Amino acid sequence: MRHSLQVLIVSDSQRDAELIIHKLCLDGYEVTFHRVNTSERMSAALDQESWDIVFSDFMMLRFSGLAALNLLKEKGLDVPFIIVSTKMGEEAAVEAMKAGANDFITKENLARLGPAVKRELEEVALRRDHQQAGKMVEHMASYDTLTGLPNRFAFQDHLKQMISEREQDKKSLGLLIIDLDHFNEINDTLGNQYGDMILQQVGNRLRDVVGQDSVARFGGDEFAVLLSKVASKEEIHRVSNKILKALEAPFIVEQIPIAVEASLGAAVYPDHGTEPNSLLQAADIAMHLSKKTGCGYSLYAHEMDTSSERRLTLMGELRQAIEHGELMLHYQPKIDMKKGQIVGVEALARWNHPRHGMILPDQFIAAAEQTTLIKPLTQWVLNEALRQCRAWRQMGLMIPVAVNLSARNLLDPQLSEQIEALLRNHGAAPDWLQLEITESAIVADPKRAMENVTELIRMGMGLSIDDFGAGYSSWVYLRKLPVDEIKIDRSFVMGMMANREDMAIVRSTVDLAHNLGLKVVAEGVETKEIWDQLVALVCDAAQGDYISPPLPPDGFINWVKESAWGVKHAWVIRGVA
Repeated sequence: MRHSLQVLIVSDSQRDAELIIHKLCLDGYEVTFHRVNTSERMSAALDQESWDIVFSDFMMLRFSGLAALNLLKEKGLDVPFIIVSTKMGEEAAVEAMKAGANDFITKENLARLGPAVKRELEEVALRRDHQQAGKMVEHMASYDTLTGLPNRFAFQDHLKQMISEREQDKKSLGLLIIDLDHFNEINDTLGNQYGDMILQQVGNRLRDVVGQDSVARFGGDEFAVLLSKVASKEEIHRVSNKILKALEAPFIVEQIPIAVEASLGAAVYPDHGTEPNSLLQAADIAMHLSKKTGCGYSLYAHEMDTSSERRLTLMGELRQAIEHGELMLHYQPKIDMKKGQIVGVEALARWNHPRHGMILPDQFIAAAEQTTLIKPLTQWVLNEALRQCRAWRQMGLMIPVAVNLSARNLLDPQLSEQIEALLRNHGAAPDWLQLEITESAIVADPKRAMENVTELIRMGMGLSIDDFGAGYSSWVYLRKLPVDEIKIDRSFVMGMMANREDMAIVRSTVDLAHNLGLKVVAEGVETKEIWDQLVALVCDAAQGDYISPPLPPDGFINWVKESAWGVKHAWVIRGVA
């Protein structure tokens, strides 16, 4: 089958152009071509037509190959550019390739023309496929594929922007969290297909009430609404009742009427919070009260937040807990999926509280990040991780330990000095540590965070992007950061077998990361089915409860001795085998 080809030829010679076209026809192309020989004519041709490839002579009376190449680049067009000329000197050929020419072919050796064209067309097609996949991943990272609404992360970004504007104009804004009551019963009784169609209709009804840009789906059966033009609690009450009224009518799915009830919680900026997380938490607390009481709608009041007192108490006790040895690290192994052996661990903090028992990190890390306590807490984690890493290496277990850094850590101008001092104290090499940061940590202050990251990389530490795909301009920051690997957010991995959009995100992330020369780690690997699918996608490494939950040091050593993944490790653990 002959392939059609749109060819632009930059040359003074009509005969040379015809020789090129004749050779392309012999190579199986059906060619449409146009010849130009000045900058003005080439510019007009590039503006008027879409070209598959450009051939240019090197020297012409009123134009040159390098000038033609520069014009193509100025237009921002991704079109292969091949110089076809008489014998060129070595310096001229090098100059052309450095300027960005894809190839140069002598007129005496047109036999190379067909293979060169085939190669360049394949490469440009591959680049365009990657660009399209990148756009798809970035869109999926910001939008819910089921309803077409912005997702939690895009909504939080928009909320942050609106709060910043309200700081200037001193106006209020309202935030609503909407949760569908007993929605699981619909999925269990009628199936997920019916549930998905209802969620789509809920999204449409919410848009009809408040507009397209103000509604988001947070996941599951939870939605959020931002009321940027609402100035009073009375107006929020009115809009909330209007939403509840809009959801009262039965949803018709395949001619079956299905009644759905909702619980709604509201919060107001700045009365109930001055930053996105606190405002979302306030609305969520109000929503749960509505669900508990069955009243449909609740506006947040400070007395609703019974957990605030406990959080404040815990933060007051955390510094003492660090000093008194109440904290400990558990370690979750990371497995190379090709070799089937352990290649590292992630250090995860636990708090053995004298009254409350074992407290997991989600109950104190986020709160610590909002205070100066995150600095001594991170220092303790790094110190303990390096101490444990040295102990394991003395036993023969030569694996790096990954430690999470928060946004506040990355903005600390003394971060690299502190880590360097810890490495020196433990006699540790920089590659003992793998530092994990989130995209949100970079976004907080890109310039200062980038300076710290660059210094840490210069010291020789590995860098991993944690929770990748969970929001922000992921690929934009990846191109700027000297990262070693990315860790796909567990929500996509855990949902990939049941949700084709999550599967598409995981597949595209693995493919694009590999094209950037990065390793990919999948978090949240909970089942063998997920493991097998990740193997098929050529994911590099995995971490999750299917392999092992986070374990204390002694439990981890037992796991290494007994599990197939641990036994396959290349080093023998001396004294414990």
